[in-house]
Order: sequence, then structure tokens, then C-alpha cells
Amino acid sequence: MSTHLNTTLPYQRTPVPDRFSRSDWFRRARLGMFIHWGVYSAIGRGEWVRSHEEMSSEDYAPWAQAFNPQSVDFDAWAALAQEAGMEYAVLTAKHHDGYCLFDSQYSTFSSAAMAPKRDFVAEFLEAFRKRGIRVGLYFTLIDWSHPDYPHYGDSFHPERNNPAFTNEDRDFNRYLDFMHAQVEELCTRYGTLDILWFDFSYGELTGEAWRATELMAMVRRHQPDAVVDNRLEVSASGFGSIVTDSPSSYCGDFVSPEQIVPPEGILGHDRAPVPWESCVTLNNHWAWHHSDRDYKSGQTLIRKLVEVVSKGGNLLLNVGPDAQGRIPDESAHVLRYLGQWVHTNSASIKGAEGSALAKPEWGRWTQRGRYLYAHVLEQPIGPLPLPGVDASTIESVKLLATGEELHLASSWVIEAYPDLTFVAFGPEGGDDSFTHMLPDADDTVVEITLREPGTPA
Repeated sequence: MSTHLNTTLPYQRTPVPDRFSRSDWFRRARLGMFIHWGVYSAIGRGEWVRSHEEMSSEDYAPWAQAFNPQSVDFDAWAALAQEAGMEYAVLTAKHHDGYCLFDSQYSTFSSAAMAPKRDFVAEFLEAFRKRGIRVGLYFTLIDWSHPDYPHYGDSFHPERNNPAFTNEDRDFNRYLDFMHAQVEELCTRYGTLDILWFDFSYGELTGEAWRATELMAMVRRHQPDAVVDNRLEVSASGFGSIVTDSPSSYCGDFVSPEQIVPPEGILGHDRAPVPWESCVTLNNHWAWHHSDRDYKSGQTLIRKLVEVVSKGGNLLLNVGPDAQGRIPDESAHVLRYLGQWVHTNSASIKGAEGSALAKPEWGRWTQRGRYLYAHVLEQPIGPLPLPGVDASTIESVKLLATGEELHLASSWVIEAYPDLTFVAFGPEGGDDSFTHMLPDADDTVVEITLREPGTPA
């Protein structure tokens, strides 16, 4: 079993198994930035625009030729990620349209060969590394621009319904050679990568259809410590063999649920925790969409981050810069709002796990070693009950944001509940039956320091 948690402490969950040790830093980070950006950003109708609108390569070509964001500021992206409290970032090095944001010797459909004449992957990595943010690259397994990728009859290709694009002369193995070669470029030309984020398996195109054993062997040869997702093996909604007793060599290091927070987190067949990361958009699109204004609130982001951590997961929040590389103001605003809370309450998130305690009615629990965190989301009447917490195990209680000491309540209103521990928000010596307004309506965090095992109460 992993030793990064003290499993003899009360209320602590079963630790993550040793086979996931590569992801230790990842699980402590808890919060990252996803960045979807490319030619599709110039169109402004999402990254799947070619597929959704069955747009031909001839109609897409002018957009690719016009994509020339000379004023993009990667340091501004990194600064925003830092403000938001993010510990890592993942950029779309290549999305399904096949356009590369890196200099590839195997393709001229790239930012280096076309109008920008720049290697945007190299610039992204430099800017984020400079600020101490860990870096990852998203790479799609599919490529609608490649002549040997299946066209007619495919589930998603823009020419799937066009009988002029039959597949008789297409050589899928030749495509796989190309795809593997581009992955090797990313793994050998840009220094140490912390994350390699593959997308997207579907239908019969999963696992060995991608020559996945061979691909992962190459990745591990060049990037032995990179954390890899599970999508070589499964679609965005699947788990794969990572949760079984017989994981494949390409099952990945974490599960990657998309646009959902798993109802109970993710456990293996042995009921031990499995690392996972919810990737979530700030509005309803990954890439910039000119008419999508359905942005999640700062409070929603705070509470979803807490929910994710309480279930043992990470949250990867996406931004979709426009054609010039400008992150929408709405995205920047909600991320800064989230960041103010994260920086103030980081001890309850960074390096924290879920607790073995049941979810309380007023909010959620997280835990970091002997520090138990009550995330109070509902205003209590009178003192706050701490269901399942034995008063004899408590060394001290305080508000995490300010360090203000709190005390265990002893008011007449709790006499009917002798087996419950209560904490009062008012001053010691005052009336513990009084109701005091929560200092933070988004999430007031109470830090409960537990006694070391064997320490007398």
C-alpha cells in the first residue's frame, strides 16, 4: 500500500495502491487547466465544427490558412492558471482536425509550417514551466486530415456520409505509423512532459487497434514518469482495465470522466481508490464558441472542486482562447474567483484526500494526514454538528481562512445528542446556542486537527 498517508489516523480512507505511485504528484495537485485552441478557434463554433457540420477539407482550408495569432501571450495564460491555483496545464498539441500546434517533420498542416511560422507547443511549455506549473500535452489518436484515416462510414469523420470518399485505398497501418511518429516527436523534442493526455477511442478503435502496447512502450522509453490517461483503451465515458486486477500495459495512470463528476468517485474491483480526473468546460464548449454564454459561477467551481477532492479526484478546468489567443473575460473572471478561494484554503485541497466519514448534510469532508477539513456549505442553526467525529480525537479546531480558534460547543441545545460532537462559531464563553453567519457563503472551511494516535486526550 502507499505510504503517503498515515492509515492509522481516524477517519482516513484506504490509500491509493502502489501501482499508481507515478501519479503521486498529480493526486496532490488536484487542480489543472485544460486549453483547447487551434484553427477551429477562428471559426468560433467549437472544436468539433468540421464533424458536426460535415465540413469538407476544401472549406476548412481557408480557415487554416488564415489562422495566424501573432499576439498570443502564453505567459498571460500561465499567469491566469497561477492565479486560479492550478498546479498543471494541458494544451491541445493536436486535435481531431489534424492541425498541429508543434513543428512536425511528418506534416505541413501545422502552426510551424503555415501562417504563424511558430511552434506554439514549445512556447506554451516554456511559459508554464517558467512559473513552476507542470505541463502536459493533449494528442488525439484520430486525424481527419490524413488520407489513410477512415473517411466514409466512420462515426465522426466530416466525409462519413460522402460516398466519394470510400476507404478501399486507405492503409490504416500507414496511418498508425504516422500517428506513432508524431507522438514520438512530442516525447523526444520538448523535454520532460508531466502528462500525456490521449483522446479519443470509440467503437472498434480502442486498445490494440491503435497498436497501443507498442505505443505505450515507446512513450515509457522516452517519458517514463509522464502521467497518462486511460483513453488509449476506452472512450470518454469508460473506465477500462485500470479498475481491474489485470490492468493492460496501456490502461493509463488515471480515469478521465468528461463533463461529469462521478457520483461516488472511482474505485477498483478491490474497492481501493483509483486516480481520476474530471475534465470540465467553463461554459458548454471546449474551444471558443462565439454564442455560448452559459458560464458556470465561481461558487459552482469552488463547490465542484471540493466535491471532486472529497471523492479522491482531480478537476481539470478548460479554457477556450479565441483565434488571437485571448482567453474570454468570463473564463478569466470565474477562474480568478475560484483562485481567491483556493489560495486561501489550499491546505484543504492540495495534497488532500477524501475522508472515510460519510458526507454530512451541511457539506463535505476532505482530509490531509491528521488535518480533517469540514467544508461547510449550508448555514447551520446554532452550533455545527460533526457527525462521526469523536471529541476525544480532536486536538484543536479553527477557521482555515483566518486561523481563528473555534471551540467545541457545550450549550443546552445539544444535551439531547450526547454522542454527537458540535463546534461553535461564536466566541468562547458566549452562548453556544446562538447562530453566527458563516464567514464564507461559498464554502467556510473548518480545520480540525486530530490527535496523533496514542496521544492522550
